[in-house]
Amino acid sequence: TGTELVDPGLSLSDEQQIFDSNSYLLAAAAKAAGAQVFRVGQVGDDRAALKQLISDQLIRADLILTTGGVSQGDYDIVKAVMPEMGSCDFAQVAMQPGKPQGFGLIGEDRVPMIMLPGNPVSAFVSFEAFARPAIRKLMGAKPYLRPAVRCQASHAMTSVPGRLQLARGIERTEDDGTRRVELAGGHGSHLLGDLSRSNALVILPAEMEAVSAGQDLDVWLLDESS
Repeated sequence: TGTELVDPGLSLSDEQQIFDSNSYLLAAAAKAAGAQVFRVGQVGDDRAALKQLISDQLIRADLILTTGGVSQGDYDIVKAVMPEMGSCDFAQVAMQPGKPQGFGLIGEDRVPMIMLPGNPVSAFVSFEAFARPAIRKLMGAKPYLRPAVRCQASHAMTSVPGRLQLARGIERTEDDGTRRVELAGGHGSHLLGDLSRSNALVILPAEMEAVSAGQDLDVWLLDESS
């Protein structure tokens, strides 16, 4: 969602516009999880257009994903409009990235709808944490939760206390079988380039403020299909 979004390949007419990365990113991630995907594309900050777009999907979708419009801003129309179409819950989750989240049961058939935040990295991490397990659970696939593997930290790391951190990482397996992981860039939710270099999400628990080099960590390996 967002009037500022422009399809890749077109020109940006002003500095307020940005390319739509999220719909392609999430469509690819959902397909990799095993779903049959219909990428609908963006909708502007228009209440009637959003309602119509969602209504059109209810006849074919087992699950609807949106990205953007779930925070506290004036143009967060998903949060404003979707409660008119079904039972919804919006929450601030103690997770970084991916603090704002939404879930709803929409329309007469109560189609589940997961409403993810709009920053690209937040959207992807939220997909891994919430949407991917839901897709695999609905499919009957096992395991529906991505298994965590133990890796040694290649360097010292810090984390924000009080929030579960899902940091972008690069995992490498050495000749002796030892898995090591390093962080890929910063924690910013807009740093899509760092995410593109990553093959793992490093799980830093809420109570963990610092990690020493060589310390064992739980990691989700993004290149594995299960």
